[in-house]
Amino acid sequence: HVQLVESGGGSVQAGGSRRLSCTATGINVRMYSTYCLTWFRQSPGKEREGIAGIRRDGDEYYADSMKGRFAISRDNAKSTMYLQMNSLESDDTALYYCAAVRLGAQRYWGQGTQVTVS
Repeated sequence: HVQLVESGGGSVQAGGSRRLSCTATGINVRMYSTYCLTWFRQSPGKEREGIAGIRRDGDEYYADSMKGRFAISRDNAKSTMYLQMNSLESDDTALYYCAAVRLGAQRYWGQGTQVTVS
């Protein structure tokens, strides 16, 4: 049973940085490496939005508003994905989720970690 657990959220001042982690359990390293991994976020009153993703080959992609500020990475040996967030703004306040999906399998979601920028 695959589970995703996010960590690293908290309160941060505007202009600051934060690194989020998303660790998968219930899956071996070889299988984990085949998953496409994505970060989403949802702010109160707004729809969930995809902000960054990283494919199995390490290819990264970002929402336009995140380019240059956020960086996604993965460490398959640790079954963990990261999101480095810099120059944080109040609009970045949200619940951040990670997701994992591969061809022919269901998408798995984490429970989310709250980031509050003030």
